[in-house]
Order: sequence, then C-alpha cells, then structure tokens
Amino acid sequence: MSTTTAPTSARGRRRRARATAEPEVVVEDATGARIASASSLGVFATLRKGVQMSPEILVGIWGTLLLAVVAALGRIVVPITVQQTVDSGIMAPGGPDTSRVALLVGAAAVVLVVAGLCSALVNVRLFRSTEAGLASLRVRAFRHVHDLSVLTQSTERRGALVSRVTSDVDTISLFVQWGGIMLLVSVLQIGAATLLMAFYSWQLTLLVWACFVPLFLILRPAQGKVNGAYTALRERVGAMLGAISESVVGAETIRAYGVGERTARRVDAAVESTRKGMVRAQVLVSSVFSSGVLVANLVLAVVVVVGTLLGIDGSITAGQLLAFLFLVQLFTGPVQMATEILNELQNAVAGWRRVLAVVETPVQVVDKGSEGVRSPRGPAHVRLEDVRFAYPDGPEVLHGVDLDFPARTSVAVVGATGSGKTTIAKLVTRLMDPTSGAVRLDGVDLRDLSAASLRERVVLVPQEGFLFDGTLAENIAYGVRDAANGAAGTSGSAGETPGQTAARLADRIDAAVAELGLTDWVADLPDGLGSAVGQRGEALSAGERQLVAIARAYLAEADLLVLDEATSAVDPATEVRIARALDSLTAGRSTITIAHRLSTAEAADLVVVVDAGHVVEVGPHAELAAAGGVYASMHASWVAQTR
Repeated sequence: MSTTTAPTSARGRRRRARATAEPEVVVEDATGARIASASSLGVFATLRKGVQMSPEILVGIWGTLLLAVVAALGRIVVPITVQQTVDSGIMAPGGPDTSRVALLVGAAAVVLVVAGLCSALVNVRLFRSTEAGLASLRVRAFRHVHDLSVLTQSTERRGALVSRVTSDVDTISLFVQWGGIMLLVSVLQIGAATLLMAFYSWQLTLLVWACFVPLFLILRPAQGKVNGAYTALRERVGAMLGAISESVVGAETIRAYGVGERTARRVDAAVESTRKGMVRAQVLVSSVFSSGVLVANLVLAVVVVVGTLLGIDGSITAGQLLAFLFLVQLFTGPVQMATEILNELQNAVAGWRRVLAVVETPVQVVDKGSEGVRSPRGPAHVRLEDVRFAYPDGPEVLHGVDLDFPARTSVAVVGATGSGKTTIAKLVTRLMDPTSGAVRLDGVDLRDLSAASLRERVVLVPQEGFLFDGTLAENIAYGVRDAANGAAGTSGSAGETPGQTAARLADRIDAAVAELGLTDWVADLPDGLGSAVGQRGEALSAGERQLVAIARAYLAEADLLVLDEATSAVDPATEVRIARALDSLTAGRSTITIAHRLSTAEAADLVVVVDAGHVVEVGPHAELAAAGGVYASMHASWVAQTR
C-alpha cells in the first residue's frame, strides 16, 4: 500500500461528458449540481416541454377535439333556435306556426342532449389521458430524484423536494382536467359565436370585437406578472412543506430541548409567507382580469342599444337581435371565465416549471447500465489514484490521494473529524464521484462499471442504518435483490411456486440471523422477525437498528464491505452483540471501516491515517503505534481517555 502527499492548492475541476439514461441531461461536474428553484422556460415552452415529457396526455386527442367541437357547436343551437322560432314561427306572416315551433324546439332538445353527451365524453377522455400522463411525470421525476447524487439531493430540503413530485403535479392536474377543458371549449365557443354573429350582423360583430381587443392586448403583459407571482408561490409552498416535515421528523429533538415555540414560529412564518404569496397572486389575478367582467357587461349594454337602432332601421330582425344577444353571452362567458382559467394556467405552469427543474437537473453519478462493465465476483481489490474531491461551493477536502486496499484485507480508516475519511468511504461506494482521479475496483474505474454490478460487489453499512416502516424481516430482506417481489411470491427461481419463493427467502433470513448470533435478540422481540420496526425504525434502539443493517448487509453477500462504525452510542451488551455480528459479517471479505474507536484500528490488518485531506500514514497498528507519528499520538490520547 502506498501513499502520496499532494500540495494543498486546489486543482481546477475537470468536466466530463458521459452517457446517461436521459438523453437531454448533460453531465458537467462530478462534484454535484444544484436543483434549480424552477425551470427558466417561458409559458408556452413550459407547456410544450411538459407535454413532451408526458405524451400520454395527447393520447386520443383528435377524437377528444372532435367531441369538443360537437359540444361547442351544440351551444349555438339555442341562439339559432330562438331566431328561427321568433322569425319563422311566432312572427310568421300568417300568424304563429305552432307546429314549426314544436319542430324547432324538439330538434334543439335532441342536439343539446347529444352535445351534453359529447361534453361528458370529453371530460372522461381528458381525465383518463391526463392522469396517465401526470402519473408518468410523477414516476419520471421520482426516479430522477433517486438518480441524483446525495450531494445534489442535499441542495434542497426533503419536504420541498417531495412537494415537487406531489403538490406541484397536483396543480398541473387541476388545470389540465378543469382549466384545460374550459380553455378548449371556450376557444371553440368564441370562434363559433363569432361566425354566427357575423352572419346575423357584421356591424354588431365588429362592435363586440372592438370592445374586447384592448382587453386582449392587456392580457399578455399581465400574464407575465401573474406567472411570476405563482412561481414564487410554489416555492413558498415547497418551503412550507419542508419546514413542516422537519418539525415532524425532529419532534423528539424539539421536545427534548424544549424548543417547541421556536419551531412553531418557524412553521408559522412559513405558513404566513405562503398565505401572503397566495393572497398576492389572487389579488393580482382579480385586479388584472376582473376587467373582463366589466367589458362583458359594457358590450351587452352597447349591443342592446345599437341593435335596437339597427332593428328600427330594418337592418336586423327581432329574432336575429335576440339570437345575437344570446351569442354575445356565449362570446363573453369565456372571457368572464378568463380569471379562473388563467389563474389555474399560471399555477400549473409554475408547478410544471418546478417539476421540470428537477428532471432537468444533471445526473453526476451516471449509471452506464447495460453498456457498463460487468465486474466478476471474487476478492475485491480497490485502489484510489490521485483522487481529489471538493464539495459544491467548498474547498478541496481530498488532495491527490493514492491508496491501495488489498483483497481480503480489513482496513481501518482513522482521522480527526473533517479529515476526509467519510468522503473516502462515499467515493469507494460511488455515492459520489471524485473531482479528478479515479477509484478502481479490480483495476476498473467505478464510473465504467454498471451500477447493478457495483452494488452486487460493494455494500455500505452506514453509521445509522435506515429502516423502512414494516416488519423486522422485511427490513432485513432489503439486502436481497427483488426481495419484495420474492416475499410477495411474484418471482423466484425457475420452477418455484410463489409459496416456495417466500419460504426460501424466510429460510435465508433465519439463517442470517443465526449465523450472526442474533437469534436470542430476535426471540426477545414481541413478534420476533414479524415485529414492526415503526417509521424510520423508531420502535428499535440505535444499536438494534445497526444490527438490522448488519443482517441486511449479510444477505447482500457483497465482496467488499464499507462500514461506518457506529458503536459509540450503544450500551456495552449491544456493542458486544454488534462486534460479534460484524466478525461473522466480515469474515473472508474485504472490509474498509471508518473507525471512530481505535480499538477497531487495533484489530484491523492495516490502518490508514487521514489528516486534512491527505493520507499521512499507512501500515499495521503495531508499526504505526511505534512510529511516533500522527497515529501514535492519536492512539496514546485514546488509551489515556479509556483508562
């Protein structure tokens, strides 16, 4: 094993363009990207991009449009019927023609029923297609979040990140399923009403449009202001959800330190900020677009006056004037709905931009998938070659590190807090990539390996094992690939029944518990392996959660184990149990342990000493303890404290 000490000056970051599963993603910098608060696309570009990402929304769109046209045309049946009934039925030259009136009314009723059915079908088809499209968008955004490196994920609070996949998509759903329908029908309705109005009176039609053109010109700049207000609102909603989720997850710490009032003030401030943002957006929408209602009423009054004058002049019949008034209502109705429609549109665009910002975030730790190298199983040999690393917006924390971890060797990495030892563990497990240099497994750069192959061979046992809400057995089974399917009986070896697959998985869990010496501990639990662990494993102690993490890693059967030692906060009996389980887990495997206790270093084959981002010493414990260097000083201090 060799070490080199590199100068501490920062080296310029090296950009890499690597293939990704998402062709639109460009990988720029291995240190991690930030998740933007929102995409910078304009309104129509956002809608276009959103539809491209959710093509299911457009499934059957031409059929839906045809039905929408029929539904819109059905609405002009009433004005036409009114005109014909008045002019050719009630005011017929020989007196009222009741049979014609009955025929016209009956025909109109049939058309209205058909139009109503078409409108209902439009709703059903849009609901189905949009829900399919938005479900696809949720899945894509969720998977992309998981593809992002831990550094990128940490640039935004978890609650705010979750809100992008949930509440922000809900705003899109609300618009597409309600506002989208209204917008589609309204445009068709305005067009049909305009054509028919022009047929009855081109003079009144020009008058109507002359009144509305100034309003339409105002809408475009107003749209930008409303969009900005709703973009800010979606950000505040995300911040509010982040603050609330933190207070729920950290409830125990909040109570322990008696800072409930302080936390409540933070949550209240986030809620109040969201309320102000909502009020501002709504007031802006109302103040800008309520003018549509005023213009609509003004148009109706002007049409009554001018239409009456035209009627006296003989330019328009009574029936045509009545029909025109109905058509004006059909024309102005969508304009009056503009406030609500544009409200939902801007809210949806703001939500879509936040979701797109997640999906557009570059993936730094790229999985080459089927194009990646398949690493054969066997003793794992790891080497770090001139590795440098800097966290986003921070100084370099590893400076030209060269390390060699021989196969089937237990290595303890020690150093002061912040020295870089945990960073080495994350690089070896490829939770992140080095800024420059390479980490190799059996001579192959980790970036060239497929993620599936790497995870089969290298497993990280974190300092705090994360448990999922479920039973103890289910959490241990996370160490087995497709364990969830196997437990459910949906996959297994060839020829196995679902019951046999589940039984085989249960046998493996029992064997792991026994081989790790955890049988007595499991037996003491209320329901044994069927005991519920609670959310985040809260029903278990910290030491017990670590035991589950060890059992999970045992089932993974990895060639290299990277352990972040976590026994300092457990009782002596649990520490002994963890130590015995670790002995069984690590037997015959390559192990790298981030050692917080030097007793671990004493038992290791080799010790790596990290100081301020440099590897300063490497060797067996006995040699380093006698060398009088950094490790000897650390060990002497530790011995003095343990006496």
